[in-house]
Parts: sequence; C-alpha cells; structure tokens
Amino acid sequence: MKVLVTGGAGFVGSHVVDRLLAEGHAVDVVDNLATGRRERVASAARLHVCDLREARLDAVLTSAQPGIVVHIAAQAAVSRSVVDPLFDASVNVLGTIGLLEACRRAGVQRVVYTSTGGAGYGDTNVLPTPEDHPLRPSSPYGVSKITAERYLECWAGLTGGRALTLRLANVYGPRQDPAGEAGVIAIFTSRLLAGAPCVVNGDGEQTRDYVYVGDVADAVARAVTSKDVTGIANIGTGAETTVNELYRRLARLTDVRRAAEHGPAKPGEQRRSLLDAARANSLLGWNATTSLDEGLTHTVAWFRKELKR
Repeated sequence: MKVLVTGGAGFVGSHVVDRLLAEGHAVDVVDNLATGRRERVASAARLHVCDLREARLDAVLTSAQPGIVVHIAAQAAVSRSVVDPLFDASVNVLGTIGLLEACRRAGVQRVVYTSTGGAGYGDTNVLPTPEDHPLRPSSPYGVSKITAERYLECWAGLTGGRALTLRLANVYGPRQDPAGEAGVIAIFTSRLLAGAPCVVNGDGEQTRDYVYVGDVADAVARAVTSKDVTGIANIGTGAETTVNELYRRLARLTDVRRAAEHGPAKPGEQRRSLLDAARANSLLGWNATTSLDEGLTHTVAWFRKELKR
C-alpha cells in the first residue's frame, strides 16, 4: 500500500515509517524539518521537505498518490503552546486543515490521525479515561489537537472519506529530542547521563500513562491495514506512574544516586492521566506489550550510544 506520513522525520513519525517499511508498504514522508531530522528517514522512504501550510503540498500528494495518509506532524510541546498559542494553533489546526484540503483535492479516502490522550481529556475523575469522556483540555496544545479532530470528522462527512483518530498517551523511547518535544523521560535521561541535575515540576506526584514508541508504531501499522475502522481509539498502557517514581527508575538505570530537585508546577499541566485502551484492542487487536522497565532500559541504552557519537 502507498502511505504518506506527515512528520515522518520526527520522533514518533520515524518509528512509524520504519514499521510501515518493514511491513512492505511504500512510504512517502512530508516533513518541514523544523524539529524532524533528515537522517531519521530511512533510505527506502521518499522525503518531501514541505510545510503542511504551503500550497505546494498539492504537488507532493499528486506525486505520492497515497492510498492512505498518516498525520503525525505537530507542534508537540505543551510548554510552547502556553507561551505561544498562536504558533501552536497555526501548526496543529491550520496545518491539519491544509493537509485535509490537499487530501480532498488529491482524492485521498482515508486518514489516520495521531491526537493526544491526556492533554485532550484534561483532569478527570474517570481513570482509566475512555474515549467518550468529556474533553477538558487545560493547555492550548490540547485544545488545538482536539480541534483538529473535529476538522477531520468534518472532512470525512463532507468527502465520504474514512478517518481514524488515535489518542496517544505520553510517548517515549529512542530518538526523542529532550530539547524539542520536551518529553520528561528524554529530558531526565539525557541530564542524568550528562551528570546534570533534574528538576521535577511541583511535588512530582502528578501521573502519566507512558507508552513506548514501538507500541505506538504497532498501533499505527494496524490502523493502516484496518481500512474499515473509524472513529477514535486511545493508545495507552492503562498503567499510571508518578514523575517521582519515573525519576527513581531512571536514576537506578543510569547509576545516579542524587535526588531530583523540585521547581514550581507548570501552568497547563494536568494532575493525573491514564487511558482506557480497550477500544483499540477491540477494533485493532492492539495492546501495549512493552513494560515501562523494558522501555526505559531501551531508551537509556539508546541515549548512552548517542552520547558516545
């Protein structure tokens, strides 16, 4: 199958591209390389350096002629969305609209979109949180990603296309940029290995559902071949981990005995996040198979290797 992946030079996108290539798909990648890296794109995939908001995106889709588009490209940092919500909305909302319009003109009939789980639901007393729970995003990032979901639904209704949204938990793993996408596991791991102190926001008892990037790539690959599956599905582990516990595990793996420092809580950060992924299992046959300890071990090993380069 011909698949076009937006954001395929980024952290999650590059893993998805690798998985799709391994399964025999022909893959084109669209990435503006603002945070993505050219060297992350496998040689078997064709890279188009293009912003989703550019008019020449039409030419890219005409050239690629994809049967399905996997939309991963995004402004992914909650902290940046709080500081600059206009930029966040420009990328996540207007970029998505630009892509969907290009898909309409190119006759693309299926889109798989990676949205946000925790940042979309916000703080809730229903844990694990199912897809039908009211959405209460507390950051501009959460608002923009959920807004893009609504545009995707509208596109499907107007064009007769089929749309599937995967609401991801907190993704971590090799290739995550501690400076760009602000994943706490990447930040802590890089600082611990460099001998630098780690700062925990607030009391550190806030929780997240950490899902390994390889499991996310598996979910997307299943979505690509599940042509008739539409709607929304959470992609998470169903396990809740505090930031304090996360630091302790990473400190053990990196042989660091220094305690974390604590700073003020960040605005827009929710207290607890845990996703119910039963629908993904029912529709896609998907479950997270990588334990947190296993995933952290892989992640630390990758960062160690990167430091030696």
